[in-house]
Amino acid sequence: MTSTSPALSRRHVLQLGGLGAATLALGISAPETAGAAPPPSGELFRLGVASGTPRPDSMVLWTRLAPEPLAPDGHGGMPTERFGVHWEVATDEAFGHVVRRGHALAQPELAHAVHPKVTGLRPATDYFYRFRAGGSTSAVGRFRTLPSARATPDRFTVGVVSCQAWYHGHFTAHRHLAAEQDLDLVVFAGDYVYEYGITAANLWRQGVAVDPEHAVEVQTLEQYRLRYALTKSDAHLQALHARVPAVAIWDDHEVQNDYVGGSSAYGLDDATFAHRVAVAYRAFYEHLPVDVEALPTGPDTDITTGFDVGRLARFSLLDTRQHRDPVPATEEDRLDPARTMLGARQERWVTRRLDESPATWNVVASGVVLTAVTDDRTDQWDGYPAARDRLLETMARSRNVVVLSGDIHHAVATELRADFADPASENVGVELICTSVASDGDGAPLDDYAPDWLQHDYVKLYDGRRGYLTVSLTPEQMTSTFVHVDWVEADDAAPREVLARFVTPAGRSRLVQA
Repeated sequence: MTSTSPALSRRHVLQLGGLGAATLALGISAPETAGAAPPPSGELFRLGVASGTPRPDSMVLWTRLAPEPLAPDGHGGMPTERFGVHWEVATDEAFGHVVRRGHALAQPELAHAVHPKVTGLRPATDYFYRFRAGGSTSAVGRFRTLPSARATPDRFTVGVVSCQAWYHGHFTAHRHLAAEQDLDLVVFAGDYVYEYGITAANLWRQGVAVDPEHAVEVQTLEQYRLRYALTKSDAHLQALHARVPAVAIWDDHEVQNDYVGGSSAYGLDDATFAHRVAVAYRAFYEHLPVDVEALPTGPDTDITTGFDVGRLARFSLLDTRQHRDPVPATEEDRLDPARTMLGARQERWVTRRLDESPATWNVVASGVVLTAVTDDRTDQWDGYPAARDRLLETMARSRNVVVLSGDIHHAVATELRADFADPASENVGVELICTSVASDGDGAPLDDYAPDWLQHDYVKLYDGRRGYLTVSLTPEQMTSTFVHVDWVEADDAAPREVLARFVTPAGRSRLVQA
C-alpha cells in the first residue's frame, strides 16, 4: 500500500494531537457565559448519548452535535464555530429532581463532541442524564455509579462486545444486550470501527446503501470521524450506550489492520503512519465516553485504566496494540524473553494491580487472545510467549483472574494454565472471548479454524456465530453466558439464543457448564 500524503515532521504530528488546554477544558466544563454561537436549528443529537469511565462518585458523559452525521466532509453538518451544550443529571427519568447540571462547549477542534465529567455523585445510585443545545434535546441516558470502595455488592454484571464491522451486518447483538434486565456496564473489547473502504464486495448489511466517500480506506481525521458517525448512527448501538455506562479498549482496526506500535503492516513509512495513528486516536477520544487521559498527544496516548467494583471486582483495561514489539521474524525472535506485548510500564502497572488487589474477582480486558492456540498466530499473545508467561505468573499469585477479549470473531471459553504445554499444569484463570457483533457476517458454528482450537482440552467452547457475552459476578461465583444470533446480514430480527453458560466458583479457575 502506498500513500500520496506529503512528508510529515514529528513536530507537525505532535501539534496535530496536542490541543490547547483551554480548548480541552471547555469541552469538559465551561461557564454559562463562555462565548458560543447560537446552535443550528434542527435535531442536533443524531449520534445519541453515552456515559463511561465509571467511579463511585463520578461519571463521564458524552455526546456529539451532528445534525447531518454522514455529511461527506466528516463535520457532521456543523459549522466551524463553538456552540454551547447544557447537560443535566437527575435521580428520576422525568428530571423532577435534578442533582447536577452544567455547560460545555462543542468545538470544531473536537468534532463538536463534549465530555463533561459529573462529580459529587452518590455510590451505587441510579441516575438519568440528557443534553440540550438550542431547541434540541437529546435522548435520555441512564447510568449507575460504582459501589463505594468498602462495599461488597451482591452482584455486578457486564456485557462484552467487540468487532463492529457495520457493513457486514446489523447490530442485532446490541438490540438484545440493551434489553438485558441485569446489566451494569458494557465492555467494548476492541475494533469499535473498521477502516476498510465499503464497497459492493463487502457491504453485506442488507437494506442499506452508502455514498461514494465511504468506499475509500479511512486515513484522515475527517474520514475517521465519518466512519465513527456511520457506526454510531446505528439505533441499537445508541440504545446500548444510553442503557448502561461503557468502557472501551482498542485493537487494530481503530487505526489499521495488524498495525504494531508505530509501524504499519502495509508499508506506510513511519512519519506518514504516525500521522494516521494520531488522527485515529484523536477520533477514538472524540467518539467515546473516556476520560481526558485518552486524548492523544500526536501518536501517543494512554487508554490503560482500571476501576474497582467495591471489594467484589477489580477491572484492568489493557492496551495490547500501542506498546508491543514488532511481529517476530523468526522462531528465535518469537521466543526472545525480552519481547513485550504491553511495554515495560504497562506490564508493571497490571502486575501491581493484580498483586495488590483486595477484590474477589480480578478482570483483565485484552485486545487480543491470551490463550495458547498455535505458534503461527503471532498477532495474538502466541507471538509473545515470554510476555504471556510473565502475565500468567502474576495471575498465579492473584485470585480468580478472568480475561475478557475479542478480536477473532468467535465465541470461545478457555481455562488458562500456568504452562499450556503441560497437561498437568494448574489453572491460573479463565479467558472468555466474545464473538463479533457483525464482523464476518452471519458466521457458522464451526469453520476451518476449529481444529486449531479444539485440539486443546482447556478449550471448553468454540462457535463462529455473531452475538455477545455477559459476565455476572457474585462473592461466590461467576456466571458467563454466551448469546448468539443466527443471522445479521438480512436484517436485525434474529432472536437471541443462549449458546452456552458456565459457572466458575470463586477460588477455582474452572469453567463448569451449566
